Amino acid sequence: MSDLQLVATPKAPQAIGPYSQGVIANGFVYTAGQLGVDAATGAFISADVKAQTERAFMNLSAILEAAGTSLQKVVKTTVFLSSMEDFAAMNEVYAAQLGSHRPARSTVAVKTLPRNALVEIDCVAVL
Repeated sequence: MSDLQLVATPKAPQAIGPYSQGVIANGFVYTAGQLGVDAATGAFISADVKAQTERAFMNLSAILEAAGTSLQKVVKTTVFLSSMEDFAAMNEVYAAQLGSHRPARSTVAVKTLPRNALVEIDCVAVL
């Protein structure tokens, strides 16, 4: 097993608990779940699921870039929604962010998300 390397960037929101923005292990980077929060202000970008999804992807992209990879190298995502009624809107932004790239994905509805977010996304990418 190779050593673990922590990933941190000021371009994504700082962790709000005892975890890392990302961890590199065995040629992959694993990100923490990202919300639609502005890294500079710590505030939600909007109360709209599309805007929150777009910002979550911006945050994921910043972490992946800090690790030396990109959204185009993502192999798996997990999307957490506070309501499945937001699935179509989230999916529209998701498709736009990834273009023709189609990583494996799980999408689950949860009772609540941190800070009452509408969406949270994490991913695994190849370095």
